Amino acid sequence: MAAWHRVAAEDDLVENMPLAVRVGDLSIAVVRLEDGIFAVNDICTHEYALLSDGFCEDGKLECPLHQACFDIRTGAALNEPAEVPVATYKVKVEEGEVFVEA
Repeated sequence: MAAWHRVAAEDDLVENMPLAVRVGDLSIAVVRLEDGIFAVNDICTHEYALLSDGFCEDGKLECPLHQACFDIRTGAALNEPAEVPVATYKVKVEEGEVFVEA
């Protein structure tokens, strides 16, 4: 069953700068965009690489290994070599603290 986990202070998040967090065994990338805070699985679905080490622009999170891009809002794989989307997680902010449901 999913539960809410505190992963960061809202002030820790810089727009378009992925933040790597752990929730149990899960690696999650949390990203602040202009329209909200989003969270996706931090492991590229093409080949093992941490998406949080990549680049985020225009809502796209780029893998640092082979430049596959994922939509940070939906997890959709946007270009090859990735074909499988990354998992997304619900995010909420309460009293300046960021929580992810996982």
